[in-house]
Amino acid sequence: MATVTLKGGEIHTLGTLPSTGSKAPDFQLTKNDLSSVKLSDYQGSKLVLNIFPSVDTGTCAQSVRQFNEEAAELDNTIVLCISKDLPFAQARFCGAEGIENVEMLSDFRDGNFGKAYNLEFTDGPLTSLHSRAVVVLDENGTVLYTEQVPEIVDEPNYKAALEALMDS
Repeated sequence: MATVTLKGGEIHTLGTLPSTGSKAPDFQLTKNDLSSVKLSDYQGSKLVLNIFPSVDTGTCAQSVRQFNEEAAELDNTIVLCISKDLPFAQARFCGAEGIENVEMLSDFRDGNFGKAYNLEFTDGPLTSLHSRAVVVLDENGTVLYTEQVPEIVDEPNYKAALEALMDS
């Protein structure tokens, strides 16, 4: 289990993120049009998994905006923004914000993504939501970089995540 804080108070996840060099766990998530997508659908592209509790919070929204801006500059890279928000809320946010360079995906159906990546909260006010984390994968689904953000209200280290892409 990983321990993170929410405004200083400890909360816990199921475990630790996949280790660098390991094969990323497969997933099935829901797109904004309610279709399903799997990790294998992205074979051949580098991926940034920007994971967070809800797009309806300031820090989560900022991470989507920041990666949207950065993603426009990246070759052969797709940024997947993943939460348990309903696809309708994700689509509304992207439409209102003009977000076009990232894909919003929802784990609302069964929560298997949060379980497979060990980032589902097990206690506290955010129980069953995802912790804020970033996982970077190469074209073959190998983990290049992970960050479990230690304080939920803090933003991830965008620079480190993007540098992992450049180094691969």
